[in-house]
Amino acid sequence: MSKQESENTISGFERISNTITTYSGSSPVFIAAVCLILLWGVTGPVFNFSNTWLLIVNTGTSIITFLMVFLIQKSQNKESIAVQLKLNELIAASTHASNRLLNIQDLSEEELKTLYDHYRKLVELTQQAQSNTQSHSVEDAIDAVEGEINDELKNADKI
Repeated sequence: MSKQESENTISGFERISNTITTYSGSSPVFIAAVCLILLWGVTGPVFNFSNTWLLIVNTGTSIITFLMVFLIQKSQNKESIAVQLKLNELIAASTHASNRLLNIQDLSEEELKTLYDHYRKLVELTQQAQSNTQSHSVEDAIDAVEGEINDELKNADKI
């Protein structure tokens, strides 16, 4: 899909939020925000540091912060999906990768913890073995490494 076709399928809200997200993280916008705060600070004596003067900056920053939270979350959600798709493509393209990791983002925290524990065990076993280049899944890797360790122990006993 070309950029032109992609822009035609994006909704008005999506286009606006993408533009705001892009510009809000830029240096000119940051400098403008600093200048506005400095201007507000300098005008304090003019307004005798009144409650209205304080309310202006508090209200403005609260509204901007409230809206930016949603834009940042939208941006992170989109980025997360894009990264997951890229990783899924790499996993799917690799003949030695475990395809059950394709939907890992959909697992519960408990399932992720269990999988993490398997990988930790794999790291521990790999550190004890010579190599671990023939594995295709976590279980295969653990079995292969355990077999390699057993072979090394048998060979050590024969010496």
